[in-house]
Amino acid sequence: MGQWAYKVVYIDYRGRISCEGQETQIGNNERRSAFARRYMNDLGKENWELVGIQPLTSNSAYYIFKRPAQEGDYATETPSTASQPQTPPPPASPDSPTIETA
Repeated sequence: MGQWAYKVVYIDYRGRISCEGQETQIGNNERRSAFARRYMNDLGKENWELVGIQPLTSNSAYYIFKRPAQEGDYATETPSTASQPQTPPPPASPDSPTIETA
């Protein structure tokens, strides 16, 4: 059985699409349906297939796409600084004030 790569696209039906940190805005005088179709046709050219829609509000939804995995689809992401272990501060000298942290 082959491996799949997935892409989650946020579509705001008022004219904004967001995917992996990239924003796409509706063009001047472009219809909403033409805007969404244009974006999804571009994904189709890259072999992405729509496999699910998760409605969020009456004006937005997540669209889930998949395709057979390709080289680079599983590039490791840099962990956020919040998830990295933190080094404890050096011990205070007896003459320095005490600093409490939460």
